[in-house]
Amino acid sequence: MLELLEQQRTLTVNQWKIITAAILGDMLDFFDFFLIGFVLAFIVGAWHLTYGQSAWILLSAGIGAIPGAFFWGWMADKIGRRKVFIATALNFSIATGIMALTPDKGGWIFLSVFRFFVGAGAAGLVVVDLPLVQEFVPASKRGWIGGLVTSTVSVGGMLGAVSGAYLEPLIGWRGLFAVGLLPALFTLVIRAWVPESPRWLIRKGRREDARRSIAWALEVDPETIELPETLPETLHTPWRELFKYPRSMALTALTGLSQTAGVGLALWATTLLVMIVRIKPNEASFLMIWVALSAFVGRLFCAYLADAIGRRWSGILSCAGAAITLVVAGYLANDFIGGVSVFWLMLMAHSFFGGGSYAIIAPYLAEVWPTGLRASGMGFGYGIGNFGKIISPLGLAVIVGTSNFVKPQATLAAILPAMLFLAFWAVLAVLAFLLIGVETKGRSIEEIDRAMTKPAIARVKASAA
Repeated sequence: MLELLEQQRTLTVNQWKIITAAILGDMLDFFDFFLIGFVLAFIVGAWHLTYGQSAWILLSAGIGAIPGAFFWGWMADKIGRRKVFIATALNFSIATGIMALTPDKGGWIFLSVFRFFVGAGAAGLVVVDLPLVQEFVPASKRGWIGGLVTSTVSVGGMLGAVSGAYLEPLIGWRGLFAVGLLPALFTLVIRAWVPESPRWLIRKGRREDARRSIAWALEVDPETIELPETLPETLHTPWRELFKYPRSMALTALTGLSQTAGVGLALWATTLLVMIVRIKPNEASFLMIWVALSAFVGRLFCAYLADAIGRRWSGILSCAGAAITLVVAGYLANDFIGGVSVFWLMLMAHSFFGGGSYAIIAPYLAEVWPTGLRASGMGFGYGIGNFGKIISPLGLAVIVGTSNFVKPQATLAAILPAMLFLAFWAVLAVLAFLLIGVETKGRSIEEIDRAMTKPAIARVKASAA
């Protein structure tokens, strides 16, 4: 039955519905996640927030993303992709909407608490929607389709920038959080457009359901699909089995940590532009629209590159470009070209490479695990990578704030080490791709399963002997 998916040359309308649902999910997910970066620019002065308090507001989502990725990834392997897709969409949207009720007194604590839940839901949605899409498309299209799904993460950031620039003057920053509640309605799209993964159903022994799922995706009568009399025996795969795949663990963790650079800039860039370029928060939000647009173009380019030259080399090239642009941004932070900030130009260049790299890395985090551990394995890699959402805002708060949490001064001497700090994580991903990366281009999920499972079986047999 699965071979019918692999034989496809063109995707059906129903398959595009599944892909579109995942695309919308990622866009709305990261609109809610990055919204705080634009809100912070409005409240940091009015509330007289220290860098320490601002950092807690930002990094609390990163703290929540770690258990969120682990938990929701495990749940997606246990109860199914579709149910978890719906649950995570409700998770992040409701938590965002509640922040519209933030009180002025102790507001930074209130924001920090609910940002924890936003981070948990946002991470959970990513670790379920990519495996779900990958399990509905042939290997020949899996790379660029996976990249296409992640491309709208930057569109979500751009919507946040547009909201900060144009909506905030009309509805206030609390109104922005209220808008963040609307993605809860997205669950209706999931219910209408997204069936359960046929590969997950097969592992659960639900042959008829798997046949109907494949038939719906291919837009054919289920009776025309031959149903096998028996299915290969599939044992329950507990979460601890992840440790039998040390290469996959190291590879997904090290490449996943590359998001440290991108998240740090996405959350702090608006505030840094206000201080470095000396402009108003609304003006800085407008400049960030172009940064987000550059990331969107970069993701589309890298999604194509993943299938054109393979995951490893496209990952190496994009992460190297991300590191170089960060270094240049640090060295030339206070320079201008014809009145245009070089720092802002390098933010756009970094978004092209750094944002683009995740169109390769995010699908790759799921590809290098066998089916029974795909969502759990991606949850592990994405969960470890989410430490970057803690490392980056906290690190920048200390470095850019020149260790002064009360009256931080953004100086050239502080910006350079901050950019070098962020570039380090992109270089780490380059080394991971180069030294331990495996190529998954053109290989079906079942071929990857066999390749990834053989070493684990050999280790089990050796230990038994």
